[in-house]
Amino acid sequence: MSQYDRCSLNPACGCLHMVGTADVGICVFKYVTCSELVPCESSSNLCHDPEYTCVHHPRCHNLPVCYPIRMMDQGICPPIPIIPSIPVNASWAQNEVTVAGGYGWGSDTNQFFWPEGLFVDDDQTTIIADWGNHRIIQWKMGDTSGQVVAGGNGHGNRLDQLNNPADVLIDKETNSLIICDLWNRRVVRWSRYSGTTQGEILIDNIDCHGLAMDEQRYLYISDYKKHEVRRYQIGGDKDGTLVAGGNGEGDGLYQLNNP
Repeated sequence: MSQYDRCSLNPACGCLHMVGTADVGICVFKYVTCSELVPCESSSNLCHDPEYTCVHHPRCHNLPVCYPIRMMDQGICPPIPIIPSIPVNASWAQNEVTVAGGYGWGSDTNQFFWPEGLFVDDDQTTIIADWGNHRIIQWKMGDTSGQVVAGGNGHGNRLDQLNNPADVLIDKETNSLIICDLWNRRVVRWSRYSGTTQGEILIDNIDCHGLAMDEQRYLYISDYKKHEVRRYQIGGDKDGTLVAGGNGEGDGLYQLNNP
């Protein structure tokens, strides 16, 4: 969403981009007087007052400014309803179809032990983070058992091991898996090409519980202990850019709680 685009049923609300991002913004009441806004702290782009967040607002100031979080309240800026685009002639299956597992819990390749995140490829191949078995397992449509594609060598911190993986996705450009290796506090990449026996560390010292990738191949990672989401450029800096949360644990609209 572009800067100042309408984002609410209230036409007085608009999008302000967060500092450090080009396409991530917050929906706020736009008409706070410019004289009320102070610049963010120059070295960190943070606001000293936790009731404010750092945003771009070029109509008021060339530098990032601290904007009052109370102006993000959905009572002021109710969201625009998202209407799903479902064809009028769509029909629905009355019964679900099991696409993976269904044989009780365990460590065989047709079983799971606390499956967590999953990713579905374009060909309907399902990749699952098998948390309790310390592995990533792949199921193709119609399979009666899966194939271990990462980990599966017991829990540990070697590059051929995982330790309670929580989420996984496919990076199509490199044909690789990107994995939240939760208890190893790292994000790792495993090639999907045959013969791969170990992964490589992309980001470490992070309590990753979930991840996603956008069309520009930016990686978004939730850190459940820091109550925040950061965006990373693969192969770029290791610190990433804060895009959500980072204001401590809580239920405020500017906070997250174990994402």
